[in-house]
Amino acid sequence: MIELVDYQFGPAARRRLDESAQPGRDGAIAALESFYYALNRRDLEALTAVWSQDELAQLNNPVGGILRSGAAVTDLYRRIFAGDLCLTVTFGDAATYWWPEAVVFAGREVGQYHDHDGAVVPLTIRTTRVFGYQREAGRWLQVHHHGSIDQAEQLAQYQKAVRG
Repeated sequence: MIELVDYQFGPAARRRLDESAQPGRDGAIAALESFYYALNRRDLEALTAVWSQDELAQLNNPVGGILRSGAAVTDLYRRIFAGDLCLTVTFGDAATYWWPEAVVFAGREVGQYHDHDGAVVPLTIRTTRVFGYQREAGRWLQVHHHGSIDQAEQLAQYQKAVRG
């Protein structure tokens, strides 16, 4: 089943890791919201808990490139959280593709960050996040992320801010 949903998970997102153990839709949505809680609060522990630690879990984005493994994803976010970027984003406008043990959330992140001069810079990212219910872990886990920035100038500015 495919549906268009405007979740609006951003700075007010909640940490719902316990609820992500539910095998149905509510558990998948709890995992997605927990990811945005972790991202907006720089909570590396919660972020790691919502990402699969499988060697083939994959993140493709303009900052990290193509990374494989939960450990590599955690390392990327550790560096981002340790910096002075102060990223905040809200996920919404999502086409959601549901299967019994997998879901794809394809939407948009809209937010901002602070550059090295302290200026607030707007940011818009097209993003797709794939979660699977992993019975061994007893919860929904993110197994793939793809993000892209359409505007070349905005992309270059964001890469510079993250990479220093």
